[in-house]
Amino acid sequence: MTNKRKVAILGATGAVGQRYIQLLQGHPWFEISVLAASERSAGKKYKDAANWLMETELPKEIAEMPVANIDVVSCEKTGDFDLVFTSLPGDLAGPVEAEFASLYPVFSKASAHRMEKDVPLIIPEVNADHVELVKVQQQRRGWKGFISTDPNCSTIQMAITLKPLMQFGLRQVVVTTMQALSGAGYPGVASLDIIDNVVPFISGEEEKMETEALKILGTFENGAIKNADFKLSASCNRVNVKDGHLESIFVKLDQDPSIEQIEAAFEDFRGAPQLLKLPSAPAQPIVVRHEKNRPQPRYDRDTGKGQSVVVGRIRKDPIMTFKYMCLGHNTVRGAAGGGILSAELYVANGLA
Repeated sequence: MTNKRKVAILGATGAVGQRYIQLLQGHPWFEISVLAASERSAGKKYKDAANWLMETELPKEIAEMPVANIDVVSCEKTGDFDLVFTSLPGDLAGPVEAEFASLYPVFSKASAHRMEKDVPLIIPEVNADHVELVKVQQQRRGWKGFISTDPNCSTIQMAITLKPLMQFGLRQVVVTTMQALSGAGYPGVASLDIIDNVVPFISGEEEKMETEALKILGTFENGAIKNADFKLSASCNRVNVKDGHLESIFVKLDQDPSIEQIEAAFEDFRGAPQLLKLPSAPAQPIVVRHEKNRPQPRYDRDTGKGQSVVVGRIRKDPIMTFKYMCLGHNTVRGAAGGGILSAELYVANGLA
C-alpha cells in the first residue's frame, strides 16, 4: 500500500485509546492524524491531557499533538482523516459514532451498536464474510461511511476458540471468566475492593458474552445475520491481574473427537487475516500449550504480540464433551489490536 490512510482516534486519552496509539506506531497502512477527547482535554497537547499508562514511552510526535474536542469534530464532521477508531463510553458512543459513520468508516469498541441488525460484529478470523453487511447498512441509512463493531473482550477470545470446534457440532458452552483489571478501564476497580479478593460480578458482561457469540458465529444470509444455534452460559469475575483474561470453557459437541483431534483443530485454525497476510495478524491465531499449568496471564498474554489466543489444559469432561482454559490479552486482541485488525480486513476488501 503506497498511501497510508489517516485515522482519527476518539477517546484518545483513555486506556484503550492509548493502546491504539501504541499499536499504530510504525503501522504500514495507517497513520494517526487526529486525537480527540472530551472538552476537559481539548486544546491541550496530548502529553498534558493524558496520563500515559502504556509500558512503552509516549511517542514524541504524539506527545506534541493537540487534542481536539470530540463534540466540535463530530458536529463539523470534517477533518484530515479517512477512518475512525473509537473507544468512547457507551452512552456517548451511540450518537457520536452515528454522526461520523454518515461520512467515514467507523471501527467501534463500544457496545452501543453491536447488536443492531445491520451492524457487523467482527472477529476477522471468525466471520470475515460479515463485513459485507455494511453495504446493507449504507443502503438502509443513506451513509457514505459505516459502523463496524468489535465484540466484548471476553467474547473475542472465546469465540476464536469456538470457531474451529463448530466442525464437530457445537451444542452447549459454559464459560467462567477470570478477567483482568485493565478491562475495567482506568482507574478501574478500587484497590480495597480487589486486593485479597475476587469480585464475582461485572456489570453487563455475562449478557454480552451470551448474546454476542451467537451473532459472531452465525451465518450471513440474504443480507442479514442468522444467529448460531447453540446455547451459552457465562459467569464473569474480576481478579487481581493487570492484563489478560483467563477463561474456563466447557463444551458439549455432537461428535466425540479425541483430545488429539481437538488440539489439531485449534493449531490448524487459520482465517482471512492469515490468508491475506494482514499487518496485525498473528501467524497462529490459536496457540496450544501442553504444560499442565498453562496458559497463565503473566507468561502467555503477549503471545503473537498479544493478538493470539492461548489454550491449554484440554481434557475430557464427564458431563460435557471436553473442557479447556483460554487466555487472551484483553486490551490488545480484546480491544485496540482487534479493532486495528478489523480495519485492515475492511481495507483489504476494498470497503474502507
